[in-house]
This record gives sequence, C-alpha cells and structure tokens, in this order.
Amino acid sequence: MFKTILFPTDFSDVSKTALKYIKQLKEGGAETVILLHVIDQRSLYALDQTTGMNSLELERGIMAGADEEMKEIEKDLKEGGFKVKTLLQTGFPLREILKVEKEEDVSIIVIGSHGKSNLEEMFLGSVSEKVARKCKKPVLIVKR
Repeated sequence: MFKTILFPTDFSDVSKTALKYIKQLKEGGAETVILLHVIDQRSLYALDQTTGMNSLELERGIMAGADEEMKEIEKDLKEGGFKVKTLLQTGFPLREILKVEKEEDVSIIVIGSHGKSNLEEMFLGSVSEKVARKCKKPVLIVKR
C-alpha cells in the first residue's frame, strides 16, 4: 500500500520515534524511504547575523553534521531492508517537503509532530502541521 515513504527529519527525539513507525510500515509492503533533511535558510541567516560568522562557513559546518546524522539513519534503514535515497538541502522546510512529495511521487509522509525547537515553532508555526494541511499524500504525524 505505502511503497515509498518520505521521511523529513530534523534529527529530534520525536523524529527518532517516527523512524520506529517507518520500520513497521516495512511489514505492510513499504520498500523505499526518501530521507530528507532541510537546513532552514532562515536559521542560517539568523546565525550569520548574530554570530558574525561567514554564512558559507556556517552552512558547510551544519551540512557536515547533518550528513553524519543522515548516514546513521540511512544505515539503520538499510539494515531494516529498505532502499534509501537521501536528500540534504538548504531552503524552506515546507517548500522542500512539498517539492520532494511531488517529484518523487511518494506514497506517504512520516514526520514528527515537533522539531528540535519548540520556541521556534511558536513563532514560525509547526512544519508538521503545515505539511498535514498542504501535502496531497497521506501524512502520518508521530507524537512525542
């Protein structure tokens, strides 16, 4: 039923819980996981403005850390029998999730209910809530 899963992750604890649900979908016929992490360009801009560091330098450092996290999740999923495609991008999370949903023709999106920063979500709105409203495919929102 759900052959291709889109898993947008921010590496938070709740996204790790979402990973457990993805593994259970394997039993229902899921074959492929598209692992997506979006480095929010608004956060890069804010860090650039507050730290005075070069934004390119900041982005490289953040991408290197994210790449390591992605490799760990990819390894875990492959050990569970999934084919995995990883996407590490910079942009606006909702926009990138919608783009991948359309381009990859996913069957379902599995996303955590809250990201790393609850304070940020109060100001910007929850990405998972926006995904549920705007995506055309089924969305499984995993709570804490």
